[in-house]
Amino acid sequence: MSTTTPPGSLRVCKEHYQLYVPESAQVGSAVGKIKANDADTGSNADMKYSIINGDGSGVFSISTDKETREGIISLKKPLNYEKKKSYTLNIEGANTHLDFRFSHLGPFKDVTMLKIIVGDVDEPPLFTLPSYIMDVYENAKIGTIVGTVTAQDPDSANNLVRYFIDHNTEEDRYFTIDANTGTIKTAKVFDREETPWYNITVTASEIESPGLLSHVPVGIKILDINDNPPELAEDYDVVVCENSKPNQIIHTISATDRDDFTNGQRFHFSLDDSFPLNPNFTLKDNEDNTASILTRRRRFSRTTQDMYYLPIMISDGGIPSLSSSATLVIRVCACERDGRVRTCHAEAFLSSAGLSTGALIAILLCVIILLAIVVLFITLRRSKKEPLIISEEDVRENVVTYDDEGGGEEDTEAFDITALRNPSAAEELKYRRDVRPEVKPTAKHPTSSSLDSIDVHEFIKQRLAEADLDPSVPPYDSLQTYAYEGQRSEAGSISSLDSATTHSDQDYNYLGDWGPEFKKLAELYGEIESERTT
Repeated sequence: MSTTTPPGSLRVCKEHYQLYVPESAQVGSAVGKIKANDADTGSNADMKYSIINGDGSGVFSISTDKETREGIISLKKPLNYEKKKSYTLNIEGANTHLDFRFSHLGPFKDVTMLKIIVGDVDEPPLFTLPSYIMDVYENAKIGTIVGTVTAQDPDSANNLVRYFIDHNTEEDRYFTIDANTGTIKTAKVFDREETPWYNITVTASEIESPGLLSHVPVGIKILDINDNPPELAEDYDVVVCENSKPNQIIHTISATDRDDFTNGQRFHFSLDDSFPLNPNFTLKDNEDNTASILTRRRRFSRTTQDMYYLPIMISDGGIPSLSSSATLVIRVCACERDGRVRTCHAEAFLSSAGLSTGALIAILLCVIILLAIVVLFITLRRSKKEPLIISEEDVRENVVTYDDEGGGEEDTEAFDITALRNPSAAEELKYRRDVRPEVKPTAKHPTSSSLDSIDVHEFIKQRLAEADLDPSVPPYDSLQTYAYEGQRSEAGSISSLDSATTHSDQDYNYLGDWGPEFKKLAELYGEIESERTT
């Protein structure tokens, strides 16, 4: 404000304003502006807007833009043309900086009336509830009615509404809806123990404007019916001590049920009536969903019987009541005086025999290994023996050993001794294969006429001299073995192999007098003698 010029008065541009706002306007959005004129400049022109009365003070709000000095009107609550078509606001604009020296020139504020017209907009259908909760019993037949949703056109036209379920998830496929009435029905048989709750989304649209959609969540609870019998809460390991006394509690059991009971589960335990009375054990219902197993007699023996079976019945409190049977396995064990289990039947038997489980396993493995060795040995003995393979460079006679008996003097094929008699029958000189010779020597062989006349002893010396003078051999000794048995005896051979080809003056007729055992031999030598005479 200037110090020489008194401040001017604040005046609105118009005494009445009118603003059109569609009912679809979003809450929090700016729907209009208003401005008051002030002849002052600078800080003297700063002002503030406020709503002082009117039926729209709870629906609209106003704020001041410091830059433009305008009043910004915003929406506080959603509009509904069908409920209220217009609102009236009294808006006041006042200077924020006052100088009391010029208060007599005031007042430095002004008031105007703003009328807001609500515009009708075609809106999507509106459900009667923001969400729906429904229920249906499990095992209900397909097509059972679950519930109904309702939506209406909020516009004055009141167009008809159609309903449908978006099958975007698997759960949406388990229900169907009537497009005209909004009635939801089941499309499958439900099991509460499998899935107790389903959530689907129902969509509504106007027939005249199918693009305008509204959605509502629907929760469907599956109600329980008594369709599952009770069963034992776990697989109990019941143990009775050998030194037990009559009416002694040896174990406490409980049951469970997959069904849901509103007032809590109720179980009843009893012995199975289809079996004769058990003389060893009995069952007591504790009436708190548990039961105790008691002994009927004293002292049990593992050697006599190490395991007992106790059939029991369990029933629930549902409508109708369901029951199931179960069999408890009771083991006999050795216990300490305070009731602690020391050992049971399996370990006790092993201890009485003096063997542990590890020792039995070791013995079993040894037996299996011995059996495998015996089978392998028998298999090798029965397999065909491979013939002895002799190197091609070995000039010795190839001797084949076999277990067949010879044919006597007629067998001349079993052994060839030509190589011992005539060294020229040996193989030709072979060169070493492990060293590549620089110069291939010329083989030096005596002529066949000289080999027939040379002695074996001289033959060996000749081969030794050739090996010493051969430049292609390696600089280390090479062992060559010759089976030389010495010179031929002047007495000749004493073998009977050639007796059939030599002349003899011996008379073999006496063989006929030796009896029937030598009949074949007498005939053989008799034929030979007859051939010689002829």
